[in-house]
Amino acid sequence: MGCKDLCYRKHHKKLKQFQRVEIKVKMDCEGCERRVRKSVEGMKGVSKVTVEPKLSKLTVEGFVQPSKVLHRVMHRTGKKAELWPYVPYEVVPHPYAPGAYDKKAPPGYVRNALADPLVAPLARASSFEVKYTSAFSDENPNACTIM
Repeated sequence: MGCKDLCYRKHHKKLKQFQRVEIKVKMDCEGCERRVRKSVEGMKGVSKVTVEPKLSKLTVEGFVQPSKVLHRVMHRTGKKAELWPYVPYEVVPHPYAPGAYDKKAPPGYVRNALADPLVAPLARASSFEVKYTSAFSDENPNACTIM
């Protein structure tokens, strides 16, 4: 292996993609907010850090890997953290179906039922399927009563 090969490998590493990583971390006070912010501000590749304590949300933008950001937040703060599991409720076809609706979600958000295959099938069902499942439902006042 010559100098040319080493120089090529050194300068042509796989480039990281610019990403926006959203993490759910519970923050009770300004001290928690500051500790969460400081935990990721010094990371290599981070260009912007946004903390929203009312939503318990940390947003990191830059050339970073989501798994490394998540691990760093958990390790440096000692808090339980997870990748942001919520989407705006307009995105999900049935936001109030079991599995999509979450009481702990911020206002206007529900769990991402489309991405998780273990969530109730009704949350991911098409309108055709919903018509037939709700036709015989006890919760539907206009349901078929012949049974």
